[in-house]
Amino acid sequence: MALTQKGAKSILWLGTLSSLILFLILTVDTHRQVKVLTKAENLTDQVVQGKRVWQKYNCNDCHTILGFGGYYAPDMTKVYKRIGQEGIRQVVKKPDVVLASSWRKMPQQNLQDKEVDNLIAFFKWVSEIDTNDWPPQDSGKLPPSAIRRLMASASAGPGGALFKEKGCFSCHKIGGVGGDMGPSMEGVGKKYEIGQLAQYIRDPTSVNPKSNMPKMSDLTPEQAQQIAQFLMGLK
Repeated sequence: MALTQKGAKSILWLGTLSSLILFLILTVDTHRQVKVLTKAENLTDQVVQGKRVWQKYNCNDCHTILGFGGYYAPDMTKVYKRIGQEGIRQVVKKPDVVLASSWRKMPQQNLQDKEVDNLIAFFKWVSEIDTNDWPPQDSGKLPPSAIRRLMASASAGPGGALFKEKGCFSCHKIGGVGGDMGPSMEGVGKKYEIGQLAQYIRDPTSVNPKSNMPKMSDLTPEQAQQIAQFLMGLK
């Protein structure tokens, strides 16, 4: 049976109308959820000022955040959860020192302390947005290959989970997986005693004054000990 002109028009209008209705429903639903997903109640004046710092120094030219920006430097959507406020502060204030071993270079912008504080507040707010596990490297899912096997093993324990949770993979490699800003963690247990390694994790310059690694001040001594015990098992 041949499709008549009238029938074709009916299908066209029905499809268009259905698509329009679906689009409107999804648009309304997105606007309805946006305050919940973005935790709008935490959008303080300091967060807004931090966003202005981000724009002032054209950070989007190199970094991506919430899907927008350049791809030269790391995605910043979950940077607060990866390296914490002290890690951010160290990178922003001393990029030439902290990123000395990285092939990617960050310019010294000479931000004022207040600007850095505002930028950290902005990153913290962004990190709390429900992005449905995007970007993938910050989703909390285990890395592939050797790391997946390592983290699944009984020997990893709470220290291995903390190593991943605190974003250590963003700077350090294990089994060929991870970042290149810091040294590989394989064999680190041969260089330090467990107590010294735990101290290094929390306050690197107290053990090695030349260290570029930021303080992990949010770690408790017990957590640092657990990570150190995990790393000792990699020697």
